[in-house]
Amino acid sequence: MGALDGKVIAITGSGRGIGRAVARAAASEGAAVVVNDYGVSMDGKEPTSEVADAVVEEIKSAGGRAVANASSVTSMEGGASIVQSGVDAFGRIDGVVCVAGILRERMLFNMSEDEWDPVIETHLKGTFTVFRAAAPIFREQKSGTMIGFTSGAFAASVAQANYSAAKGGIVSLVRSAAAGMGKYGVTANCIAPVAKSRMSGQVPFGLEMGEPEDIAPMVCFLLSDRARDVTGQIYTVNAGRIAVWNQPIEVREMRKDGRWNVDEIASRFSEVGQEPMPILERLKAMEAAAKSKDKPNS
Repeated sequence: MGALDGKVIAITGSGRGIGRAVARAAASEGAAVVVNDYGVSMDGKEPTSEVADAVVEEIKSAGGRAVANASSVTSMEGGASIVQSGVDAFGRIDGVVCVAGILRERMLFNMSEDEWDPVIETHLKGTFTVFRAAAPIFREQKSGTMIGFTSGAFAASVAQANYSAAKGGIVSLVRSAAAGMGKYGVTANCIAPVAKSRMSGQVPFGLEMGEPEDIAPMVCFLLSDRARDVTGQIYTVNAGRIAVWNQPIEVREMRKDGRWNVDEIASRFSEVGQEPMPILERLKAMEAAAKSKDKPNS
């Protein structure tokens, strides 16, 4: 008996990398899988995707069930198509996993609109379109799982403000889905993977990085009935390490009767102060190491 026996799971960006590993793992756990990866036919009609088709064949060859979908996540129609593929092929949909993404790396002062919009559209809107399509079905059947893919970069990024903003948006979208859909028996969680892939790009030297296949078991756990009470969470998965992120809360306050003025705020600002920003501390360490020609500990 697999952890996902009888379930139908749609996975975006599953023609390669982490998405492919998740699709194969979900199928091996008994799920019927919609393998989504964007593609377009020669005449622009009836989109097809060679990479999605290839993963479907891998799953079928291993005795699993799968269907390919080549729609783009960036449109409402595409998101609906992905979810509907599961319903059409297997009669239901039980979970959606949004892995699809792109990169357009650039410093903020050089970033163009053409580098900003596609990243937000693919990551953030692409998660919304699929969640939105699945939500009414999940609400009606009183069950379902939504999984978004974020990144540690949601906390900040030096040269990927577009990617960081999109990944931060996904975190808030997932938390909102958890809050709004919980009473209907629907869970929503985030995975922040650290794994070697086409999108992993340049990472700080010394940083441990696992394989795409290392991410898949945690995704399958969250999709399973064993995680029915787990929702609104962010989990880092990196090789053999799984960690949970904190929830955003206020940590300090200062009060007075009536409205503040600037001088009053300045005189008492230490009461609230500011929270350390880890990335700034890491950057300082890297700069110091570069000057001393030593590598900082990761």
